[in-house]
Amino acid sequence: MCIIFFKFDPRPVSKNAYRLILAANRDEFYHRPSKLADFWGNNNEVLSGLDMEEGKEGGTWLGISTRGKLAALTNYLQPRQDRDARGRGELVTHFLTTDMDSLSYLKKVSAEGHLYNGFNLIAADLSTEKGDVVCYYGNRGEPEPVVLTPGCFHLLAVVDAAVKTCYKFLWGPVFSSFLFLYPGMELLGGTYGLSNALLETPWRKLCFGKQLFLEAVERSQELPKDALIDQLLHVLNNDEAQLPDPAIEDQGREYVQPFLSKYAAVCVRCPGYGTRTNTVILVDADGHVTFTERSMLDKDPSCWETSTHEFKLQS
Repeated sequence: MCIIFFKFDPRPVSKNAYRLILAANRDEFYHRPSKLADFWGNNNEVLSGLDMEEGKEGGTWLGISTRGKLAALTNYLQPRQDRDARGRGELVTHFLTTDMDSLSYLKKVSAEGHLYNGFNLIAADLSTEKGDVVCYYGNRGEPEPVVLTPGCFHLLAVVDAAVKTCYKFLWGPVFSSFLFLYPGMELLGGTYGLSNALLETPWRKLCFGKQLFLEAVERSQELPKDALIDQLLHVLNNDEAQLPDPAIEDQGREYVQPFLSKYAAVCVRCPGYGTRTNTVILVDADGHVTFTERSMLDKDPSCWETSTHEFKLQS
C-alpha cells in the first residue's frame, strides 16, 4: 500500500510558485532491504532509494534525474499475486535511465503490462524550456497511457447568443491550444491522488489525504520552503483510519479485511509492515529541485532519519 499526491503547473504565474509539488509514502515490509535515497548512475544523475530484495535489486518506487525525468510507482491492490511476474520496480529505473520521452515509454510499458502484477506508473519529463509533461498508465485500467492535465489550463466559456449555448474550452499556454470540453468532462486542475487503485479512484483515505495536501499547497507561496515541507510530511503521517470504505473492501476482498483499519489511513502502521518512507519533491519555476526523504531506520517505527538533496535541472 502506497500513496502519492501531486500538483503540477509547467508555467506558474508567480515567481514564488512551484512547478511541481509531490508528496508520497512508500509502504513496505519492515524487513525488506533497501537503500536510502542517493545519487547513482554513470554520472550520478539519478536520485532515488533502491530496492535490495534478492532478485529485484536496483528497482525503485520513486526517483528523479538531473535531466528532468521523474517516475513514481504504486502497486495495484489485488488478492492474489503472480510470484513469477517481473519486478515492478524496474519500470521506474528503466524510465529514469532511458532517452525515451514519458508518453512513448508508457506506450511501450502498456504493451508489456501483462508481464507484471498490478501497478500504476507516473512518468514525467520536466523541462524549464519546453514545459513539463506528466503521463500516467495503470495495467489494470485503460489500455493506453494518458497525458495529464496541468494546473496552467484555464476554463473559458464562450456564449453563442444565436443558439443560446455556452461552449466551454480549456486553454493551455504550454501547448498553445484549445481543448473542447464535452458535457460531463472533469477538470482536475493539475492536482492528482494515486493509491493502490487506478488514478483518482475515490478511496476515502485518498480523498481525505488529497484535501489535506491541497490545504498545504494553497499556502505554498506564503510559506518558507522548510515550513511547506514540514506541512507535507505532516500530511503523509496522518494515521486516521477513513472508514468505512467499501471500495477498498471490494477490491482487496479477504486479503485486506484483517488489516482494514490500518490500510485505510494515509500513513499505514501494522506489525512488521507499514509506511517506511515519506518523500517530498519541490520543483520551482527556475528548475531548482528539493528532494526530501524521511526514512525509517532499523525496522523501528519510532526511529527516523531525514535527508535533503538539492540540484538544478539540466533541461
